[in-house]
Amino acid sequence: MSGPERGAAKGDSPVLALAKALIARPSVTPEDAGCQALVAARLSAAGFECRQLDFGEVKNLWATRGRGSPVVLLLGHTDVVPPGPREAWASDPFVPTVRAGVLHGRGAADMKGSVAAFVVAMEQLVAAHPDHPGTLAVLLTSDEEGPAIDGVRKVAEHFRATGQCIDYCITGEPSSSERLGDVLRVGRRGSLSVAVTVRGVQGHVAYPEKALNPIHALAPALAELCARRWDEGYASFPPTSFQVSNIAAGTGADNVIPGQLEFVANFRFNPHWTSDALVAEFEATLARHGLDADCRWRRSGEPFHCAEGVLRRAARAAIEARCGITPDENTRGGTSDARFIAPLGAECVELGPCNASIHKIDEGVRLEELEALPGLFAEVVERVWAGHAARG
Repeated sequence: MSGPERGAAKGDSPVLALAKALIARPSVTPEDAGCQALVAARLSAAGFECRQLDFGEVKNLWATRGRGSPVVLLLGHTDVVPPGPREAWASDPFVPTVRAGVLHGRGAADMKGSVAAFVVAMEQLVAAHPDHPGTLAVLLTSDEEGPAIDGVRKVAEHFRATGQCIDYCITGEPSSSERLGDVLRVGRRGSLSVAVTVRGVQGHVAYPEKALNPIHALAPALAELCARRWDEGYASFPPTSFQVSNIAAGTGADNVIPGQLEFVANFRFNPHWTSDALVAEFEATLARHGLDADCRWRRSGEPFHCAEGVLRRAARAAIEARCGITPDENTRGGTSDARFIAPLGAECVELGPCNASIHKIDEGVRLEELEALPGLFAEVVERVWAGHAARG
């Protein structure tokens, strides 16, 4: 190739052509920009029943083929983060461009490459197994990179209310580190954030006895929270962490004791804890130190862990067969929408391309990884069918 290839090109493979078409739709969260309609058209042609489970301004595509158990779900999102300054990109972030064996564009790795691979994998599975066991399903949302309120969280609530079962869930998030398949996520930590207002009494620094400094009042409690060893870890999980991300107080004058303080903190926690237990521990610590404080909590999701079972064995074996490596099975990283599916009783893993460029300028996915993904996803599903049948 003498220069960069922009947009669709003659001879593109099915997964590359679809990935390019998705990248070309500027679906900055919570916009979908027609991505789900494109996917639905392809899946409908393969015999899937496609429904929109939209909430608010968020689009959620639910596509199924077959009936009964096992229900094997491929989970992903069509929204992307903003591209940042376009002039900083080597090519327009919404003009898919191939350079030196890498497909560039916002969402190439996170996660339109995997979404395209989902579709091609489903087409391959239906062609090879027209009478496949159970239910094949795809769930896509346009609210993963945003608040994640009206996306998979709401869909999961709908599933719970309607009795929709999910047995196995494969999330296509970019989980690999150096090469495709070197990491298999088998769980994620929970995330719990809090914004706290600590009230004091404003006054003159020369007369501290007539004031109450909220900075001084908070300091011992904050030192205790930061120094605490919350646990020693859990299975594949690291120890629970507590981090203060913002703190602010004062009027800007050096002779005024402030009347209040604001700080923001986050817990990333393993299954030793629930968010309710952490809320109780945190608020008890503030109360024990006599603080006059208000806490405003945001619960992003509980931790989940996929124990050794049908899905982990299937994913590991498929990676070994397709990629020639044994994956590191861990729970590192942030959160994903699988945190809303796991409480439904599903075994959940995350498997996708390398994550080195996600959310960055010139985001990209290596073509060799993109081309390998449909076959990898399809083989995981086939091995799940076999493992589920063997389990009886």
